[in-house]
Amino acid sequence: MKAKIACGVVAGPVFVGAFTVLGARREGYDWRRHAVSSLGVGREGWGQRANFVLVGGLYCVAARSLARSSSRVVGPAIVPMLVFAAGVGLIGSGVFVTDPVAGFPPGHAAAGGLAGVADVAPTRSGQLHNLFAIPIFVGLPVAAVVDTGSAVRRREYRWAACCAASAIGMASTCALFGAAFGGAPTLVAWGGIFQRLSIASGFGWLSALSFRALRPASAARVASQRCCE
Repeated sequence: MKAKIACGVVAGPVFVGAFTVLGARREGYDWRRHAVSSLGVGREGWGQRANFVLVGGLYCVAARSLARSSSRVVGPAIVPMLVFAAGVGLIGSGVFVTDPVAGFPPGHAAAGGLAGVADVAPTRSGQLHNLFAIPIFVGLPVAAVVDTGSAVRRREYRWAACCAASAIGMASTCALFGAAFGGAPTLVAWGGIFQRLSIASGFGWLSALSFRALRPASAARVASQRCCE
């Protein structure tokens, strides 16, 4: 069970590390402007598509074990359910490739005319990709809000503050990158930064939640060893 929960600790850093390396190697890709999902477009996009599927699988595995953890540690039952949904969303995001956004890849028209690029009809794959993003960018802030209320009732105010900060940070930066990728003139140059801040807020919270679920088991093992000495 511990190994499965640990999947939730490492999933976020794996995801961020992978798309950072892939973005640095991709010609014409500007991490400050372009979406993480855009790395999955084209023949070179297999690495990011695999990144989505792998990390989504890690979160699904972790969520199943989080659901069997104490509610005093993880929060209400809906929290691991939303984590599992986010994992499914990541897998779906890897299976269904986004439409070109904000001029990437170069030479491809963007669906809806985003960021001043030629207007084309959204593809079915792009629409499904956006649909699968909902349990990630909406579901995780909701999970953090739920955990905030649970922590306040238990008088765990530090954890409540962490959850609230994550929820606010992910939701607000999600709104900003949504406007940027929609072509807002004052934001379009910073869409990639806003999206990365959103991902860091949500996935960082998931790593903290998973690590928190590991601690009781570690403490119990140490106490047991001491009793046997």
